[in-house]
Amino acid sequence: MRARTNVLLIVGGKYHDMDFARLELLKLLAEHAHLRVRVAENYADTAAIAAAEFLITYTCDVVPPPEQQPALVDFFASGKRWFALHGTNSVLKWSKALQAWEAPRLAPDFMHLLGSQFIAHPPIALYRVNICDREHPLTRGIEPFDADDELYLCEIQPGNQVLMDTEFAGQAPGFVQSDWSTSQRQPVLYVRQHGAGELLYCTLGHCRGHFDMQPLIKHYAEVERGSWKLPVFHELLRRGIAWGARLDDAVAA
Repeated sequence: MRARTNVLLIVGGKYHDMDFARLELLKLLAEHAHLRVRVAENYADTAAIAAAEFLITYTCDVVPPPEQQPALVDFFASGKRWFALHGTNSVLKWSKALQAWEAPRLAPDFMHLLGSQFIAHPPIALYRVNICDREHPLTRGIEPFDADDELYLCEIQPGNQVLMDTEFAGQAPGFVQSDWSTSQRQPVLYVRQHGAGELLYCTLGHCRGHFDMQPLIKHYAEVERGSWKLPVFHELLRRGIAWGARLDDAVAA
């Protein structure tokens, strides 16, 4: 019998179907009876962060203020693991002057922990996800696939071990930094060391329902589920959970 492992799941923020993402992640966590999960919407409960042995985040435009960030530094210093998904690295501000979204660099220390900051994305369309490291347990046996998702264009910090990536050249309309015409590779899945601790970041996982763009849009026309429709994404989530909870026998050998 495995010992209890305390997990903190933080799901919250803007412009995404947080109810859907929260439920899907809880269902995957429930596959392991010894994982005991607390749920939060932000980083305010620093005692819960300290008590957790594993942290999972799915957020958009949720940034801990400076007084809360030391709890995350201490979390890594204790040798723990954090699985961050999709918009965890986003800071969004609407520019009335430019009529576009900008990504202000308001939280450099937080983005250093995450290893990247979201800047823009092109319109949702299929893009190819490539496997950069076929020997890593998190990606071993996974073949390249097409994702119908938000392709995250990010400002990348040095020190990431990229496991999966994609390539993009084009435009990201609606964002202040819209010109990405010079082809470049963007990480999709990477790991990042922080002393004895470690972060796993996956940019996949967009989801949005009819009411998630309020108050900007009263009724959003389409329900978007992005990579949540793909079995390979669920496999990556299962491996990420097993990695974070140190279930070595549940990660691809």
